[in-house]
Amino acid sequence: MEQVDSLFVKVFNQKEKKSMKKRWAIVSLASIPLVMTLGNSMLIPVLPAIERELGISSFQSSMILTVYSIVAILLIPIAGFLSDYIGRKRVIIPSLIIAGIGGVISGYVGWKLSDAYWLILVGRALQGVGAAGAAPIVLPLVGDMFHSDDEVSSALGVIETSNTLGKVLSPILGAFLAGIIWFIPFFAFPVFCTISVFMIVFLVKTPKKSNEPINFKQFIVQTKEVFANNGRWLNAVFIIGCTLMFVLFGVLFYLSDVLEKNYHVTDVKKGLILAVPLGALCLASYITGKKIKEDKVMMKWLIFSGIIMLTVASFSLKFTNSLWFMISIFVLCGIGIGISLPCLDALITEGIEKAERGTITSLYSSMRFIGVAAGPPVIAILMKYPTQWIFYLFTAISLLTALFALWAIKPDES
Repeated sequence: MEQVDSLFVKVFNQKEKKSMKKRWAIVSLASIPLVMTLGNSMLIPVLPAIERELGISSFQSSMILTVYSIVAILLIPIAGFLSDYIGRKRVIIPSLIIAGIGGVISGYVGWKLSDAYWLILVGRALQGVGAAGAAPIVLPLVGDMFHSDDEVSSALGVIETSNTLGKVLSPILGAFLAGIIWFIPFFAFPVFCTISVFMIVFLVKTPKKSNEPINFKQFIVQTKEVFANNGRWLNAVFIIGCTLMFVLFGVLFYLSDVLEKNYHVTDVKKGLILAVPLGALCLASYITGKKIKEDKVMMKWLIFSGIIMLTVASFSLKFTNSLWFMISIFVLCGIGIGISLPCLDALITEGIEKAERGTITSLYSSMRFIGVAAGPPVIAILMKYPTQWIFYLFTAISLLTALFALWAIKPDES
């Protein structure tokens, strides 16, 4: 009997150790989207200060966000292919290092040079290279490491929550650091990258690949086949993801600018205000991720409902200039976006075979980055005209996206 008990304890301890390793692996993977979100969103409350220090326009400051995203858009599909060919960690770790170097360059030239704008963009472009090979590779790596749908869904929920948590922390941390010296946020990013690199190296063990890596021609053929079989709903998911990121980063850019220039709200106070709608997004995303499980019908109607909420909230903004009413409406925008994003992630992970999931999630990440890249410069241009045009734009594209989601997403086909 004692031997049986001893064996039971030993097996239990082994399972507990294995479970603990999985938890730490998930935490390590979740650090990547957290770091990459901080690397971009942390600069949003800092942009007005950068404009003053460098003597640049709102449009030029918006390009500090956009260059990062454009480079990532171009390189994400290549990074996805390379991760299938040479392995996920072999792409992620160098990418985090490159991103950190980009942060050092941007911070150093901001510190040492009076005319630093163009070299800051060079550093930001390097950060975009790193972002392309880091965050988008996390989703297929989760698929490689976990086998059951419950484990994959749970891990993806943690990853998406980490991503949205990064959005909440970004304005507070960015405003706090910039309150010390405006270029400090650039230097903070390499520190976060270094921590993430050590976690990935020591805590994430990737399984050996059972299949031979495909060549680039096969990669193209497989991608075409996936879109031929799933084109309508997959294109809808891509367009919705792009639209939501466009509105989110457009809203954040607009709110950051208005808070400082119209209401004279700066530093940490501004960061806290920006964090309110992002906190709503994070909470909505977390709750939705817990509720949807594998129910694709629920996913469709939550996506539609979330975008309709975003549409109504955007239209409501034209009726008042009250700061707190505007923030309340932006909270509703955050909830609408937060409801939709986990459903989009789940539709792709549930609707695409594991063998092709890395490619498709990489392309989906590229589409989201297009929205991130386009939002700030478009809003910077529109801010030269009457403010209501910004709200008309948000309303129109949100409504069209909601109708497209209603038509294109068919749960029995995805």
